[in-house]
Amino acid sequence: MATSTGVSIRSLRYYEQQGLIAPQRAVNGYRDYHQLSIEQVNTIQFYLSLGLTTEQISSFLHCVLKNKEAFCKEIMPIYQQKLAEINQQLHLLTQMKSNLEERIHSIVMENSHSEAN
Repeated sequence: MATSTGVSIRSLRYYEQQGLIAPQRAVNGYRDYHQLSIEQVNTIQFYLSLGLTTEQISSFLHCVLKNKEAFCKEIMPIYQQKLAEINQQLHLLTQMKSNLEERIHSIVMENSHSEAN
């Protein structure tokens, strides 16, 4: 499964612990992943790339694997919450950037005044 999806074995075990995937166990104890598990793991990776947590993903994963996102009412509030978080982070980063630019400008101006004297 790790080779098929490009996901580490450690991540697969974590997804299993979180209840996102559920492989069968062979007689020898090895995990036996169903072919649909590849789609599940790829879907999990997609939602992780959007910045969602495994807890958030678990709340709607089964729905989106069976339906289109538009039919999964659980997903819209999560998307809206994540977007609000990102907007807040962008606001904070913009403030930090502005403050740094001000400090740089102030230092450059102070140095140019010192060199002039």
